[in-house]
Amino acid sequence: MNLSLKGVGMTSQRTRDRLIDILKQLKINNEKVLKVMSEIPRHLFVDEALASRSYDNVSLPIGHGQTISQPYMVALMTEQVLLGEKIKKVLEVGTGSGYQTAILSRLVPNVYSVERIKPLLDNAKEKFRRLKLNNILTGYSDGGWGWPAKAPFDAIIVTAAPETLPMALLEQLVDGGRLIIPMGEKGKQELFVFQRVGDKFHKKALEKVSFVPLLKGKIA
Repeated sequence: MNLSLKGVGMTSQRTRDRLIDILKQLKINNEKVLKVMSEIPRHLFVDEALASRSYDNVSLPIGHGQTISQPYMVALMTEQVLLGEKIKKVLEVGTGSGYQTAILSRLVPNVYSVERIKPLLDNAKEKFRRLKLNNILTGYSDGGWGWPAKAPFDAIIVTAAPETLPMALLEQLVDGGRLIIPMGEKGKQELFVFQRVGDKFHKKALEKVSFVPLLKGKIA
């Protein structure tokens, strides 16, 4: 897939390269992930007033009490998705700004993404159109339930933290599929990977994290 950047504005390549250097120092080793993150224009997914911080390794507010994730966390979670075998179909719970979605779309043939906040979803869809990312299918729904009608998925990535594990998401994984999800109360969150093996799930904790909470109910 070719990414067209005509008319979307550019930032200093040196600024982008600096971010990639930081990600490498933080042990992000997947060259495909690093390449895509050097190409996707993160500044398009943040508020214009914050554009100067687009390539800092920080999360930034995007309105409605939500944030665009720290680039390191996007890279880490994407690496975890790609550790699975034959990854062709991924569900993202929490479209948000659309940045994580865009990264996945360059690495996975089919990306599904659900968002409960309509204005965020509409803005993200406009970015996808602008960047000609045509392998993304979005849904306006409560992400805690996943997207059963489109299941099963090779991987599911959750970009907000529930306090307890949404079992419905595990049920939507293929055998061997992986769920990458932050969980826990604010200030006590960890990033976990659950891998399905038949009817059992292997759980692995990766590191301490800080995400906005996963909330229920659609917001128009």
